[in-house]
Amino acid sequence: MRPLILALALLATPAAGQGCGGPFPAFVEQLRAEARARGHSEQMVTAFFRSVRQDDRVLRADRAQGIFRAEFTDFSRRLISQSRLDQGRRNLERHRAIFDRARREYGVPPGILLALWAFETDYGGFQGDFNTLNALVTLAHDCRRPELFRPQVFAALRLFERGGFDPATTTGAWAGEIGMVQMLPSDILESAVDGDGDGRIDLKRSVPDALLSGANMLRKYGWRPNEPWMHEIRVPADLDWRLTGLRTELSVAEWQRMGVTARHGSLPAGNMRASVLIPQGRGGPAFMVFPNFRVLFEWNQAFVYVVTTAYFATRLEGAPVFDARNPEPGLSPDEMRELQRRLIARGYDTGGVTGILGANTRAAVQDAQAALGLPADAWPTRALLNRL
Repeated sequence: MRPLILALALLATPAAGQGCGGPFPAFVEQLRAEARARGHSEQMVTAFFRSVRQDDRVLRADRAQGIFRAEFTDFSRRLISQSRLDQGRRNLERHRAIFDRARREYGVPPGILLALWAFETDYGGFQGDFNTLNALVTLAHDCRRPELFRPQVFAALRLFERGGFDPATTTGAWAGEIGMVQMLPSDILESAVDGDGDGRIDLKRSVPDALLSGANMLRKYGWRPNEPWMHEIRVPADLDWRLTGLRTELSVAEWQRMGVTARHGSLPAGNMRASVLIPQGRGGPAFMVFPNFRVLFEWNQAFVYVVTTAYFATRLEGAPVFDARNPEPGLSPDEMRELQRRLIARGYDTGGVTGILGANTRAAVQDAQAALGLPADAWPTRALLNRL
């Protein structure tokens, strides 16, 4: 499910700019030459690339991620079912020792791992049936994001040399992720652990291997032990909406002085840094988010996915259903694209005309609202579209 986000620097090479596109067989020959230049033997290179094929299904899947255009309330209700909640709680009891170990050794709480496990593969139930090497090479050949996928081909080659990857039979998600929590080859090289102690790493069938590897990856992304990630809040009607969003961090005490309160339970210590997030504007649900929330963007850059994952993790750890309130209707994908075009024409950076309300578009909307004298809550509406 997740769009790929990874630290490409660890696999950077002088050949990374060799291009994309063109006849697929010629592109594969280019990859083979680069692999030899990296020091891989001819025998390994030949065996690794022997069965590679272009996969049109991968390209169709890459271009069909419309689910990330959904609004938070719709997206979260689509992904969070009572069945997933119940199954998550059963898995917590069934694998309690593994979750305790993940918290103890990596600082990652059960709710976060359960939420990712649920959304990535439905607790391991569907891990994808795409040939992984074909997927990676197809996406590296495609000129949309070759810089993202080309390094993963060579990470997979390194796994192959270690005996942890079969080019002909390894399968996973359309974007090249493998296993119960969907790890890319570079993630596996950097973060995979033998959680069950059997001398091998099996991310597809071993729950300890998969969950502890995911926890290790989050720790390397910067997860802070024993700190929260999200708490639902109530916000006053006269809050300065320009302060909302991920661009502003204040202390919990400062937010409280402005009238922000916990909807349930209590907020963390007053000196902790936090942002106020209103994913559907001032009329919708509201959350206080902390540094650990930002770490989830290293796993997945889709805003609505990250907010929903963080929220689901709180539910799995006992939080109530969020208060949806009554947000103003959002824009259709066509209207969103038109809004982005109008914002770009005024000099704002929306990250492109995508039809998706991502971080750049939210920031541009908030700035445009402030400039026009509208409540700057970063929620695009038809009123804003008309004003632009």
